[in-house]
Amino acid sequence: MTEEENPQAVPVGAVLEASKAMLQKQLYAIFTTPVNGLGPVFANMREHLDFQVGLETEGLLFAAGPMWTDDGERWEGEGLVIVRAASRQAAIEIAERDPMHKAGARTFRVRPWLINEGTVTVRLDYSSQTFSIT
Repeated sequence: MTEEENPQAVPVGAVLEASKAMLQKQLYAIFTTPVNGLGPVFANMREHLDFQVGLETEGLLFAAGPMWTDDGERWEGEGLVIVRAASRQAAIEIAERDPMHKAGARTFRVRPWLINEGTVTVRLDYSSQTFSIT
């Protein structure tokens, strides 16, 4: 097959055009990975979680949490943080502020992520004052 018949990549504009009727909400995924085992990660965990809650309060945090190993049995210190930012550079600056990264316990990479499909369902029960997210 030729590159034209089976491309390895296409321009962003082509994707945006193909999905123009969809949400097209631009967010940024921060993939965070331990540098030297879990000791430094645990040493910075409280400050990291406080930072994450601060991002949430500021309205910058879309979602975040640990990433299990492929078998779902262990945690090797990896995490995923999805932020609302004006640009990839702004997302990098957010990641650089994370105490986990500032301390050198983890390294990170930032990838733009476009939300097109999916749902969020929130159930709020007034009588019991409970909620669930599915």
